Amino acid sequence: MKQVLQNLRDGRTEVVDVPAPAARPGHLLIRSRRTLVSAGTERMLVEFGKAGWIGKARQQPEKVRAVLDKIRVDGVAATVEAVLNKLHQPLPLGYCNIGTVLVGDPARGFHPGDRVVSNGRHAEIVNVPVNLCARVPDGVDDDTAAFTVLGAVALQGIRLLEPTLGECVVVTGLGLVGLMAVQLLRGNGCRVLALDFDAHKLQLARSLGAEVFDLSTGVEPAVAARDFSRGRGVDAVLVAATTTSDEPIRQAAEMARKRGRIVLVGQTGLHLSRASFYEKELAFRVSCSYGPGRHDPSYESQGVDYPIGYVRWTEQRNFEAVLDMMSAGVLSTAGLISHRFAVADAAAAYELLTDATTASLGIVLDYGPEAAPATPARAVPVTAGPPVRRSGKPVVGFIGGGGYASGVLIPAFKAGGVRLKTVVSREGISAVTAARRHGFATASSDVEAILNDDDIDVVVVATRHDSHADLVVRALAAGKHVFVEKPLAIDEPQVDAVVEAYRQSRCRGAVPILGVGLNRRFSPLITRAAGLLAPIREPKALVMTINAGAIPGDHWVHDPVEGGGRVVGECCHFVDVLRHLAAAPIVSAEATFAPSPTRDTLSATFRFADGTIATLHYLANGCRAYPKERLEVFAAGRVLAIDNFHSLQGYGWSGFRRLRLWRQDKGQTACVAAFLEAVAGRRECHIPVDELVEVARTCIAISRAGTGDAELRSANG
Repeated sequence: MKQVLQNLRDGRTEVVDVPAPAARPGHLLIRSRRTLVSAGTERMLVEFGKAGWIGKARQQPEKVRAVLDKIRVDGVAATVEAVLNKLHQPLPLGYCNIGTVLVGDPARGFHPGDRVVSNGRHAEIVNVPVNLCARVPDGVDDDTAAFTVLGAVALQGIRLLEPTLGECVVVTGLGLVGLMAVQLLRGNGCRVLALDFDAHKLQLARSLGAEVFDLSTGVEPAVAARDFSRGRGVDAVLVAATTTSDEPIRQAAEMARKRGRIVLVGQTGLHLSRASFYEKELAFRVSCSYGPGRHDPSYESQGVDYPIGYVRWTEQRNFEAVLDMMSAGVLSTAGLISHRFAVADAAAAYELLTDATTASLGIVLDYGPEAAPATPARAVPVTAGPPVRRSGKPVVGFIGGGGYASGVLIPAFKAGGVRLKTVVSREGISAVTAARRHGFATASSDVEAILNDDDIDVVVVATRHDSHADLVVRALAAGKHVFVEKPLAIDEPQVDAVVEAYRQSRCRGAVPILGVGLNRRFSPLITRAAGLLAPIREPKALVMTINAGAIPGDHWVHDPVEGGGRVVGECCHFVDVLRHLAAAPIVSAEATFAPSPTRDTLSATFRFADGTIATLHYLANGCRAYPKERLEVFAAGRVLAIDNFHSLQGYGWSGFRRLRLWRQDKGQTACVAAFLEAVAGRRECHIPVDELVEVARTCIAISRAGTGDAELRSANG
């Protein structure tokens, strides 16, 4: 199917053939009929992409600070790689979609054939959470319905503005949101003064019942606002402009009466004058998109609605309200469409959008007649490539093509000389991107395309944590070697399922290699440290300090169902390193957590079978400018210290003082190389499976410390 993507490196807009997404629980699978280009938001994205490095830095100074911190901590080379990998991921454009339901959710009242609006992308087939969809009344045509989401943006800003009947309100910025806001305010019984530089938009606003003021005259709008408000100052200002200037907010403060209200629905500079706001006691609010629920994973992704008695107007209910007003004729989009393109010509639409010499307003993308194929293929060929079988090299399929897979794991497998055949991602976009970048033959959105392919020997799992164990079990059952990005599993039943699948696969006569991306033990610094420690027969003491940094509480990694928490998802790296250097089984583990809803600041202690002890400090309350990882080993009157995988310092070692790398190396490439050696039969295993299981069970146990459900089970438990 066709989808519109934005390249953030150079600003190119492309229409790309990508696999169609699969139906998912709690979502609607929708065939697009029309989508509307959001002139303000999408123009900014395109202009950001087209900007050079200096221009990008000026637009996002907070990202520049983060990059500088990373350079200080991790070095230039690692930072440049990380930035380039981020920019390699294209951005899917669009969020104003009207289409026909292919796979519905009858329990929520959506059935195949229903026309619905959603915040779906510019793509022939979209998969949208049910709470971000609304049915279209019969009297509303497709062109009108395409404006619903932007109408909801305007409506939510007005709800925050809290206008009352008869008030005088200024709308600054007459893009699509501003022009719809004019109509909604007029429908609410308000007098409206509309401001813009564009004569055509001002004419449209006048036709919708507003008084207008031309900002291009250079006259202060406060003068017009004073006359409009009969000398009292306007009651409220809705700022719908998109600009880097602070002028719209300054002007709003000048125009407003004492205790007036200002709401920002656009994007402007925000260097506010305290005096203006202080003297008038102005209220200033920033509206968040389409309404309550926006950016809340439980509402948007998990389908948990807010009770109407407590939250009357959610995103979905705002969509419904806009559609009702369209159906009643209160909200009209006549005259708002300036251009129309077939989706195949979307690149031309975006050239028009950023062309300062050509006026545009509402740009609609058309997806063709209903007779077009309703279910495009879930796999697309990307490169012809050499024959699948080549000199006995393993053939690899990737499940997951996101930033880490594309930036780290796939290059590491390519370095091992494998044949890359198929890459799969849930929505298909990252699969196509990874395939084009790295030379996969096929991109798909169907996991079965890998599991049922007899040519594929190795399955790499690089998805979110909750799916790891299930995909490992299915790949083992299909007779594949499996490399899974950490963690192996996020709860005990998942560990048990993996252990059983591994045992069963061996019982069938296969000898599968199971690898997990616990790469730290393969770092050259850890390898050297392990070699120095190998002759020592007495217990050791290990101290590992991880300056992990905070992750927002609503990030998926904290979700106990999807991510399993940071202890299970990331601490497994460090528990594995301690287990590797101790070279003995873990016999006990305890953890103490600092009070925190995210439970990601803790100290854990471990005791090993040979008497070795270890302490892991995993800290989310530090500063990112400080190095992330430090390991100290005390043994037999000697000390080893590893600083952030840059250097290894020895104290008291005969013949060894220091090993310093030219760049940070956390062992990712060596980890994959070891796995491929095991697949080729040149080593017995990647990491002993009993150690993989031991580390997984230990992390799961310590993540539950203090919850009343903490138990350390042995690797064979």
